[in-house]
Amino acid sequence: MKKDTKIARLGRPHAKDRPVAVNPEIVRASTILFPDMDSYDAAGKEKYTTLRYGRHGTQTAFALADAVAELEGGYRAIVMPSGLAAVSASLLAYAKPGTHLLVTDNVYGPTRNLCESYLRPLGVDVEYFAPRTGAEIADLIRPETVAIYCESPGSGTFELQDIPAIASVAAPRGIPVMNDNTWATPLLFPSFEKGVDISIHAATKYIVGHSDAMLGLIVCSEATWSTVRNMVGLLGYSTAPDDCYLALRGLRTMGLRLERHQQNALKVARWLEARPEVAAVHYPALESHPDHALWKRDFKGASGLFAFTLKSNDHEAARRFADGLDYFGIGSSWGGFESLITLPHPTRNHEASVDDRVLVRLHVGLEDPDDLIADLATGLTTQFK
Repeated sequence: MKKDTKIARLGRPHAKDRPVAVNPEIVRASTILFPDMDSYDAAGKEKYTTLRYGRHGTQTAFALADAVAELEGGYRAIVMPSGLAAVSASLLAYAKPGTHLLVTDNVYGPTRNLCESYLRPLGVDVEYFAPRTGAEIADLIRPETVAIYCESPGSGTFELQDIPAIASVAAPRGIPVMNDNTWATPLLFPSFEKGVDISIHAATKYIVGHSDAMLGLIVCSEATWSTVRNMVGLLGYSTAPDDCYLALRGLRTMGLRLERHQQNALKVARWLEARPEVAAVHYPALESHPDHALWKRDFKGASGLFAFTLKSNDHEAARRFADGLDYFGIGSSWGGFESLITLPHPTRNHEASVDDRVLVRLHVGLEDPDDLIADLATGLTTQFK
């Protein structure tokens, strides 16, 4: 099946010998009843892949996990209550006291907070590597290195790592490569074809797609599945079936939405490139982006999230600019149908030096791009004459 057909069919029932609803049912349960002790004990041997206890998942969660795993080309997936929960469980599965963890320097801020506030005090040696690293990561690997954590493109500044090159170095050493694939989704970056072992998603974003549910996903290779799934079980994470249902519903239109997000984002980004107030636009789909060739080689498209740097370092004017926009909401997250603006502070999250000019992050939604451009034009002209 092609990807669009998979999106329409995976994780849902199909009529064979009986009528069925188009969508999988929402199964809310804590206790699962068994006819006898033998069947109860048998289910305990496969408690993470079949019905045993509500915390481990019901049919609704399993349907979502199976659909996303197959869509991305992984072995199995685990549904989590948030993207950060997916990050945390994946890292804790491997990062133990005395181990060495390599993390890209442009990582999502809360992921960095986890590394600094919990893993490092726990005794994990966390080392951040340059965001545009490839095979040269071999120089940073030690005998005690247990994982390489990527985010490509990275939060805020949108640099890409050469993940196939990183994987070519890590795989012979038995080091799993993790990647936060939220920006690209399983549709636009084929993680497991590119050498990723654990693909992490804040499904809150494009998979849910409507800003109405919190959800995470961890998609694993066969070699990493048991390690990660056991850690999730130890931590006691559980996800509401209603949220899984919303993610399955959002999944059906994700391909169409991503096409429109890219179309709109490219139009806005190219317009911003020509503005006199703008120093640079950080969107890998633009020919001017330093990693455009790498993006074109490895990705099948782009989503609606990017940033741009203003020539100005007037951060108060930037706040007035954001406050005055009509069509860009101010709020955390992204990936829904609506356009958003935030003013990130990469100097708080990056070891690498970042200048003091204003950085603006946009999520370009599904509105008419001409309206969005007109909104931005008024704000830029008013605040950065």
